[in-house]
Amino acid sequence: MPRFCVYLGAREGNDPRFIETARCLGRELAGRGHTLVYGGARIGLMGAMADAAMAAGGEVIGVMPDHLVAREQAHHGLTELIRVRNMHERKSSLAAHADAFIVLPGGIGTLEEFFEAWTWHYLGLHDKPIGVLDCDGFYRPLLEFLDSTVEHGFLNAHTRDELLDAAEPAELLDLLEARLGR
Repeated sequence: MPRFCVYLGAREGNDPRFIETARCLGRELAGRGHTLVYGGARIGLMGAMADAAMAAGGEVIGVMPDHLVAREQAHHGLTELIRVRNMHERKSSLAAHADAFIVLPGGIGTLEEFFEAWTWHYLGLHDKPIGVLDCDGFYRPLLEFLDSTVEHGFLNAHTRDELLDAAEPAELLDLLEARLGR
């Protein structure tokens, strides 16, 4: 079954809908028989999603660099926790273990990982679908900005159309599964 790499915050954010969406996605992935691949933390949205996936009987792979094991509080109850030397290896390992990518609310690390994966797709380094889970409009301003980059001639419409988005986990997974041909 497909493996979905999810980029999301090691913090919970200030809206309880964020953590509930993370849990819902974890349960939905497990319920569909998909493997969750993520940054490996036991805290924040990351931990909530992983715990929900594990509780629903899912397989969960975490990837964390040595220097973040204490800071991001590595989750040692996963199916597998892969420790790597640095952030470059983390991102490479996450991508290597994934068949598709999902972005949930998070901060600069989440955005950096998302844009790198999307850039790699644009450059033809992978052909894995990418989706933004727009929990309660969190990413609406970013998606509108990306639309404006097309309008201003800095991004072609095809590249923007390759980025999927939906407000609910099941809806986004349906879109991603369709791109994967499942």
